[in-house]
Amino acid sequence: MSPALGDYVGEERLTPVEKTLFGKYKLGKLLGYGAFAKVYHGWDMESKQSVAIKAINKHKTVTRGLTGHIKREIAAMRRLRHHNIVRLQEVLANQKKIYFVLEFAKGGELYSKVSKHRFSEDLSRRYFQQLISAVRYCHSRGVYHRDLKLENLLLDENWTLKVTDFGLSALTYTQDNRLFHTMCGTPAYVAPEILAKKGYDGAKVDIWSCGIILFVLNAGYLPFNDSNVIVMYRKICKGEYHVPRWMSSELKRFLSRLLDTNPQTRITIDEIINDPWFTIGYKDTKSCSDHFEIKDGDLKSLNAFDLISFSSGCNLSGLFGDNEGGEMFLSTASPEEIVGRVVGAAEEERLTVVVKKKWCVRFDGGQFRNFTLTVEVKRLTVDIMVVEVRWRECEGESSTEMWKGRLRPRLSGLIYRPDGPVAGE
Repeated sequence: MSPALGDYVGEERLTPVEKTLFGKYKLGKLLGYGAFAKVYHGWDMESKQSVAIKAINKHKTVTRGLTGHIKREIAAMRRLRHHNIVRLQEVLANQKKIYFVLEFAKGGELYSKVSKHRFSEDLSRRYFQQLISAVRYCHSRGVYHRDLKLENLLLDENWTLKVTDFGLSALTYTQDNRLFHTMCGTPAYVAPEILAKKGYDGAKVDIWSCGIILFVLNAGYLPFNDSNVIVMYRKICKGEYHVPRWMSSELKRFLSRLLDTNPQTRITIDEIINDPWFTIGYKDTKSCSDHFEIKDGDLKSLNAFDLISFSSGCNLSGLFGDNEGGEMFLSTASPEEIVGRVVGAAEEERLTVVVKKKWCVRFDGGQFRNFTLTVEVKRLTVDIMVVEVRWRECEGESSTEMWKGRLRPRLSGLIYRPDGPVAGE
């Protein structure tokens, strides 16, 4: 179970060193914890703003085979900038832990509010509209959450909904490739097509989970629930649920479309935002949730994580100390010039070009050197490029040393720093 930001479970003893993280953040009380992570309230030491800091135990994630979840969560949240989604501000790591620095949701879990008292239909609609705004944006960015539930919906100080916990999310790069086969999700929220163990559409299973959430907001209980999980799964597959007497006929009709057991006929996101029940009081937040556009003048206000987050890809290898590594840097040079300079430097080191395509080149060490190194250029803005370097360590000469010690120093003048002059390393 992922740690819940809104569940205060008491303070944990921290050493003086642990109370300050990388000289940037102060750690406060423990907010919540899970099997391999703890979440603390923290403060940015420079801005004095509150943050949530999720500390992930590397050893436990590796031994339990959960490294993929962490990497997916980072990759997904890097793509997302929306006022109804918890923002991942920065990722830090040391030998033992990985730290997510997150937007702090002061209001806690939505679950804790509805568990005390069910919401009115109007209030349920208001939060459902915010949820759909976030989910619609995620899908437009190729991110499918796959574990939407009340425990993963937080509230900020203004009681605005914030979606969090993308550890089970799936990512695609085209809208035509979103069939998944992984069994995932929380039992009471899982869609029937996942239980069928066939390929499923990530968008449709998120819509099903949204239907479960809407039902709970207004009814105060889960539509599919049983102490026997097999019995509950049978109810889900048959779509057997009972609505409370206070639920309006319009909401009942709308829920029947959300909880349609046939994913082919289940309501789509576009149909949801045009449904008569949904549109009451709805304000299209497209202007707030659209893709952010970076202008060169904005670069100085962004940290390195922000900048890389706007590129289309990120190499997260090496995060858990495996045999892969990588780094990124910015450049104002053209892609052709960057690739040309990299190839030139590699040729001087007598490396072999294995693959060369537009803006991407891969080298190996040739007959007497056992390593591979890939350099790929991606456009960030009209004038700014992101250069991603990836390598795999093998026995023999170090790929890390080849890049950092020999190739990168030859690229003087290509590396751009938003907080200073163009510089080489």
